[in-house]
Amino acid sequence: MDRADFVHLVRLSEHASADDSARYRRSVAAFAALGYVWVLGCLALAVGLIVWALWSIREERFSFTRGWVLLFAGGLLWTTLRALWVRLEEPEGVELHRDDAPALFEALDRIRAKIKGPQVHHVYLDDEFNASIRQVPRFGLFGGAVNSLSIGLPLLMMLDRRRLLSVLAHEYGHLRGNHGKLSAWIYRTRISWLKLDANLQRNESVMALFSGAFFRWYFPRFAAKTFALARQDEYEADRISGRLLGTSVAAAALTEIAIKGNWYANEFWPWHWSRAEHDPQPPGPFAALRKRVRTPPGDDFARQALREAMRRVSDMDDTHPVLRDRLEALGQKAALPEWSQRSALELLEDRKKWIEHFDNRWRRAHAADWKQHHAHRSRIRERISVLAARGEHNTPDEMVEWADSERRLDPAAPVRPRYESALRIAPEHPGALRGLAQMLPANDRGARLAVLERLHGAGAASRWWAAKSAVASLEDPDAGAHDEEALKLWRGRLKEAEEAETRAWEEITGTPFFSQISRHDLSDYELGELRADLVRCLPASRAWLVRKNLREFPWRRAYIVFVDLPGLDDEDRWQMCRQLEQTLTLPGAALVLWAGHSPTVEDIERQAFGELWARAA
Repeated sequence: MDRADFVHLVRLSEHASADDSARYRRSVAAFAALGYVWVLGCLALAVGLIVWALWSIREERFSFTRGWVLLFAGGLLWTTLRALWVRLEEPEGVELHRDDAPALFEALDRIRAKIKGPQVHHVYLDDEFNASIRQVPRFGLFGGAVNSLSIGLPLLMMLDRRRLLSVLAHEYGHLRGNHGKLSAWIYRTRISWLKLDANLQRNESVMALFSGAFFRWYFPRFAAKTFALARQDEYEADRISGRLLGTSVAAAALTEIAIKGNWYANEFWPWHWSRAEHDPQPPGPFAALRKRVRTPPGDDFARQALREAMRRVSDMDDTHPVLRDRLEALGQKAALPEWSQRSALELLEDRKKWIEHFDNRWRRAHAADWKQHHAHRSRIRERISVLAARGEHNTPDEMVEWADSERRLDPAAPVRPRYESALRIAPEHPGALRGLAQMLPANDRGARLAVLERLHGAGAASRWWAAKSAVASLEDPDAGAHDEEALKLWRGRLKEAEEAETRAWEEITGTPFFSQISRHDLSDYELGELRADLVRCLPASRAWLVRKNLREFPWRRAYIVFVDLPGLDDEDRWQMCRQLEQTLTLPGAALVLWAGHSPTVEDIERQAFGELWARAA
């Protein structure tokens, strides 16, 4: 099924849910049962054929036909049993017991009593900025489920007690009483089918192909048909959270998580890794985080993060609604919240113990990566020293490299004069214009637009970035008065640039992996930046890089990155590759692919001009 058909089925399910929710839920239950009917039918067929074959062999002499039937039935039985006993991994983290966090367990007991939900069998503490609840079936696809709640230490640090309990009430809401039993069953079935799909894709036996033919038809339709139910379940869990803790508390928790999640990913972790310049040994991040969260994000950062979150629209890649839709469903307006004053860490009995535990674990896991990053930042510092010694004798390219390098070590470095020096020599230098635009204050919209106008005219390679930055500035209410004429002009330019970007992306993705490629053209600085990004991508173990030479846009720098992601299933690998496409520091568009069935590691090693990076042992 292609994406257009999937989206069409999702829309049909959403309309059916809106028109008659009860009827829609019955149809979902019936379609979910179809998968079980197929599995049980295959089981019955396999057992019946085995019994017939063995009886026939005992009564009559062995024949090729009976042997083939027995082999076929045995393979079908094995594949079916694997489907019935698909195993889901337990959540990662350290299991908490009541003595470790009595206040937390008492709060969970109260939530359970109010919701009238089932027991949470296990509570885990991990190092994610998240909370989640999982149901792992005890007996494959059948039988009861083990309910496991995971809570991230960073989340405990950044929310107060009531807002954290609001988040936990939302998670517990997925296990609510009679109304939620179908949703919980569908949730378990959805996860189990996805896991089974991954297993069958890795299994090349004849029986796997036999079952796979049905599931290739069934899985995407099941995912599409249950999509609306899964999204409804998120809204229902929000309503339960609002009912228990108050809608204002639930909305404040959602908003604070959106803003602080942005800060945690884009401010805290870059800051922590920047410490490698002076610290050859990795310090613990969570002890530092506990201190830093005492100071809330700045108003400018918080407003921008909230605007970004509110601009997002719900899509088909995630059943979770976006912040705008969740606040609207709660009847709350978007606004900067009063920041949490007291950390929910007080729910843990021995806070210092857990911070030290996760700090030590992080140090052990990242010792080699930290060493690489320390060496990388030292090389940047050495290069800055060389460029600084030349002073005004640097070329425009070197001036831009000097400024970019200093900003890499310190995003707030006062390097505007470096870009201006480069522009005095080469007035239309794209790198200098881009750097200067980034250095100008947001409220100096006129000066920023003037620089972006020059950058837009400097060449086709810079038009998309210039138009995107100009539109963002003109849409920012804090940057100045609304200018409809300028906004219309730049939106038109952005549309043209995006159309060109789309055609370039179609050429990148629509041609064979290893056609139109050459060795990468990254400078030592750009190569160091990319390797630093890969170090911070924990699942990655190796990477290769090639340049994709585009026929329609020969001036366009474009790349394919191949990464080895051992330990992840195909769905997680797909998600990780999409994330890397957004976060890798490359001077052009990049398609990220994982080494697996297509392309294989052997294909990559043979055609990708050698390994670019490997994680140190």
